[in-house]
Amino acid sequence: MNRRALPDLSEAPKEARAAVVCKDGFTMSVQASAYHYCSPRIHDAEGYLEVEIGYPRQREPLIDEYVEGFGLWVDKDDDYEFTNAVYPYVPAEVVLEVIMKHGGMIGGNLPNLDLSNISNNEEE
Repeated sequence: MNRRALPDLSEAPKEARAAVVCKDGFTMSVQASAYHYCSPRIHDAEGYLEVEIGYPRQREPLIDEYVEGFGLWVDKDDDYEFTNAVYPYVPAEVVLEVIMKHGGMIGGNLPNLDLSNISNNEEE
């Protein structure tokens, strides 16, 4: 199945996870389910390689390239409202990098992230 295929809409929607809150006050919504831009695009996966981020408290350059419309109608130098946007298919390791940059997570909920790619990249 294509990882970006439309979800099976016969299931009832799940509640959204509480926004991630970082030590320095940065917040962002991090969601993953059959109804979100994630991989795999299913409910309750053992681990998600990519997730959907939404509505960060402030612009975060680490995720700029994932904003919906980047390279089409959004340019990195635009005065685009990056805080009022959705960021589809953000790799799990980028989510972790954002959280660590902002002092670690002190609240909210994350989907199960598949971070298996991190150990391979750190050794090289």
